[in-house]
Amino acid sequence: MRMEQADRPVALVSGSTSGIGEAVARRLAGDGMRVVVHSRRSAEAGQALAAELGGAYVRADLAVEEEARGLVEAALGQYGRLDVLVNNAGISWPIPHDDLAAATPADWRQLLEVNLIAPWVLCTAALPALRESPVGGSIVNVTSHAGVRPKGSSVPYAASKAALNHVTRLLAAALGPEVRVNAVAPGLVDTPMTKDWAHAHELWRDRAPMRRPAQPADVADLVASVIASTYLTGEVIVMDGGLNLT
Repeated sequence: MRMEQADRPVALVSGSTSGIGEAVARRLAGDGMRVVVHSRRSAEAGQALAAELGGAYVRADLAVEEEARGLVEAALGQYGRLDVLVNNAGISWPIPHDDLAAATPADWRQLLEVNLIAPWVLCTAALPALRESPVGGSIVNVTSHAGVRPKGSSVPYAASKAALNHVTRLLAAALGPEVRVNAVAPGLVDTPMTKDWAHAHELWRDRAPMRRPAQPADVADLVASVIASTYLTGEVIVMDGGLNLT
């Protein structure tokens, strides 16, 4: 039986106009959810995607606390409920791990602000609505295998993702049973952000058992499965095509 429009769960996916976030938004909409699309720029792309999916679009700079909280408020204003929060938005740029001087305090602050503090703000803003979800609230943090292994585009980036992995576990312990909190930690994903990372692409082709990086749809499938699994909480699921085995 098809759900009535007002009965369909609502998912907010941050950073969802390209790459992993777009794939997640499309998958959740295909699963019957009403999706709130978000970006910091790309308003035209966001509006087009939201129209295609029958959802809504909100522009917000997540490094600004008021705008991050406003994103949740806009989602609630549009639909009156929020059942799923996918913290996908993140930033990264290459800094050699052994070049300590190159990883400046400004780099640290910017990466932590967007990759760690912004998801925390969204979680806290969304929590009352998630607790009231008739289907059970779910938070999925998109982190990175760099938060599990000594890898990644930079030390500050890896540290931000490691911190978000641990926050995932802490929140799962604190918020259950009303709200489940999990993380999906991909390795290399073939997105516009990583298209010039030639060494990483070579590494995955040569050493990962799957012999390729993930596609955004691969990550979206896992995110959707985590949301659908109503007993799963506190898990950080590494998805790197088996590179962790080598």
